[in-house]
Amino acid sequence: MNRIFFLLLSVTTLLIACNSHDTKKDDEQAAILHRPPFAPLTDSLETAKGDLAAGLYFRRGELLARSNHHELAANDYRNSWQLDPEERTGFRYASTLSIIGQLAPAVQLLQDCEKRFPGNAAFPSMLADLYQQAGRNKQALDIYDDMLRRDSLNNDAWYEKGLLLEKIQDTLNAINALKKAYALQPVNTYGLELAHLYAESRNPVSLSICDDVLRKDSTHENIDPLFIKGIYYSNTAQYKKAIVQFDSCIGRDWKFTDAYLEKGIALYKQNRYDSAMSTFLMTVKVSDTYPDGYYWVGRCYEATGRKDQAILYYRQAFALDKDFTEAADHIKHLQ
Repeated sequence: MNRIFFLLLSVTTLLIACNSHDTKKDDEQAAILHRPPFAPLTDSLETAKGDLAAGLYFRRGELLARSNHHELAANDYRNSWQLDPEERTGFRYASTLSIIGQLAPAVQLLQDCEKRFPGNAAFPSMLADLYQQAGRNKQALDIYDDMLRRDSLNNDAWYEKGLLLEKIQDTLNAINALKKAYALQPVNTYGLELAHLYAESRNPVSLSICDDVLRKDSTHENIDPLFIKGIYYSNTAQYKKAIVQFDSCIGRDWKFTDAYLEKGIALYKQNRYDSAMSTFLMTVKVSDTYPDGYYWVGRCYEATGRKDQAILYYRQAFALDKDFTEAADHIKHLQ
């Protein structure tokens, strides 16, 4: 009997605490709405109706979103949408739902927006992005394919489809999609993504794309094409050429940890362990939370027979990234 009594008491206490928390949160949110710059709109909403109220909710939602009060902004966008379902309101409402992690209602809203505004490509694009966030890649691909059936010259759809295909490791089709995007709109973003895939596939076309981008770089500040060229050379075992490219990256940005890492790997593959270790140590100097740097220092120590030091660096890499299975495997092997 006592156990039942205490159980009921505990449940009651928990419910009271939850209600108290919700009430406190409601009070805090109400207080925000009655402070500048939201207060004038809040006062106006007390008497506004119809389209006027919809406009006021939307304006207040915009102010709240810019102030990072996204939950409150979502409420206002919802009220505005219910009163007057305009395109801009639907887009803002769906975006804000995504920001606060409410993917299911965001998907439902975007499906509604697609039906209401079939000519607006922003809605299917956002819906495809949300499907990807939810791991529903097949549905995201279906959306891009549908967009391209309606408009085969939609370069953004080709690009986004290429990125998704790359994500799911369908490299050949990813390259084809990115080629079409780049042919339709030869911008650096498309070209460098395509060049990166070519570099990983050991295709020398990667170099020509990167050179085209570099020729248009009047400021000489673009690092990505140099890095991608280095990746191509490294993948094709042209390590000296790779190091030249990675050094060029570092010359433009000495904090570019990936350039140090790839340069170190190129040195390591030439059995130049001391030079490789010095390079890997620079990654740790630039960013002491970079697990790959510690891991590769460990590889250098292991390659030169210094097992105890290697284990220390492998442990540091694993401490920074618990999913770093390679580091864990090396520790087990050395112990």
